[in-house]
Amino acid sequence: MHHLTMESPLGPLTISATENAIVGLVIGQRHRDSAPTDLLNHAKNQLDEYFAGHRRDFDLPLHFQGTPFQEAIWTTLRAIGHGETVSYRELGEQAGVGTAPRAVGGAVGKNPIPVIIPCHRVLATTGRITGYSGGEGIPTKEKLLDLEGISYR
Repeated sequence: MHHLTMESPLGPLTISATENAIVGLVIGQRHRDSAPTDLLNHAKNQLDEYFAGHRRDFDLPLHFQGTPFQEAIWTTLRAIGHGETVSYRELGEQAGVGTAPRAVGGAVGKNPIPVIIPCHRVLATTGRITGYSGGEGIPTKEKLLDLEGISYR
């Protein structure tokens, strides 16, 4: 496993990768960096471009492991476009796993690669923020939504 910590508007981000895929991103924590790899440098560059407002989509190989329910949610999250949102209910429907918002929210909260897999684009059916598990929680989600020009109030 390889790790690279970078600075961002959210604080430190630690990207984790195997030789072939990004497997994790942690907001607000530093990890002991390993020797940089091309993939980690590529991910850092794409994240820098995203935070600078020059990138809307990520083109990175990803690998995640979870329950079939979680993996269906994480895969569906990747299809939410920049500046777009869905509700937890809509996300469950689109993933084909049902509409139970708490179960969907639990899977969203366990997203191992936030920002790149855009879990911040999921809001309550009212369009409001109900929580966020990365970084400083709701303030981190607000920063990401503001960056993309998404209204949540």
